[in-house]
Amino acid sequence: MRNPRARSGVALAAVVLAGCEGVGYYGQAVQGHLSLMASRQPIDVLLTDPATSSRDQLALVLEIRDFATDALALPDNRSYRSVVPTTDDAVVWSVVATPRYSLEPRTWCFPLVGCTSYRGYFARAEADAYAGTLAAEGLDVTVDPVPAYSTLGWFDDPLPGGVLRWPDHDVAAIVFHELAHQRVYAQGDSAFNEAFATAVAEEGVARWLTQRGDPQGVVRWRQAQERRLAFVDLLLGTRAALVELYAAGLPEPAMQAGKERLFDELRGRYAELKASWGGAPAFDHWMARPLNNARLAAIATYREQLPAFRQLLQCVGGDLPAFYDAVEQLAELPQGERDPALGRSCRRRPELAHDPLGHAVNTSL
Repeated sequence: MRNPRARSGVALAAVVLAGCEGVGYYGQAVQGHLSLMASRQPIDVLLTDPATSSRDQLALVLEIRDFATDALALPDNRSYRSVVPTTDDAVVWSVVATPRYSLEPRTWCFPLVGCTSYRGYFARAEADAYAGTLAAEGLDVTVDPVPAYSTLGWFDDPLPGGVLRWPDHDVAAIVFHELAHQRVYAQGDSAFNEAFATAVAEEGVARWLTQRGDPQGVVRWRQAQERRLAFVDLLLGTRAALVELYAAGLPEPAMQAGKERLFDELRGRYAELKASWGGAPAFDHWMARPLNNARLAAIATYREQLPAFRQLLQCVGGDLPAFYDAVEQLAELPQGERDPALGRSCRRRPELAHDPLGHAVNTSL
């Protein structure tokens, strides 16, 4: 395996660093990151303290972390073997912005790491303030919680304490996802990186649940993934309709009316989907916030290239080291060549396909 540090340089991570836009932004990034690192506590030490709460969940994290290295060939280091004592659902807040009538997100460029379609803040108030300046420019903006991030192996990344409240399979998914970023990282290509890490997470959770022999966990996982996929498909359907609307060249009032109509239809379709689940409020928290282009652009970052990564994994017979090697070769291509190469890198061979118990997507949903 090639060292990800050689590719990513001395940057903290794509969600932490930004381009040449002022010392203040760098200051909050460095200060926030170092504060987080200073407050981390080793899980193995916590488990020796009788006063430690959440002992079962902490032990579970170590089980997941060992599985990541032993069974998934993910990096063997101290990342996610410590926790930060916080009950917040986010350690970073991600700002995404698009034009009012476009689904193409604004990008920010980072020294040595490249460009990404989001910009991260450790303080929600600062994220909201920056989002306000973007909204004043007439952009659609969203501020989304980021429960964990990867420094691409430069630091021993901790797991935020708020994650311990999550279902077991979601804890596993986020650990596998973030470690995947340490395994392969394509400079400046958010869609490629997030789809790859999501593919690793979904495969990892499937294998972990199977190894545990947890039939009820498998049932819960399958149900959660089926619902998540159905919801994401709903969002992507609206996204496709918006792309078509914006390409039609209509006058602005007509585009605005069409945009509002499509978001109203999305709300109605979600109500129907929720009813088919017996009223389970699985994504009420997502739908409760104002709908705009930026929120759908962020979803696409995690999902657009996911089918191609799934197919590539199946084509190598589920051999994860071979999969990582293939993805690493793709990551070293110029970005303009990477997507076409991913699409033609392998043709599905049904005799090698395997059942991963279901598919995961962005676990922040």
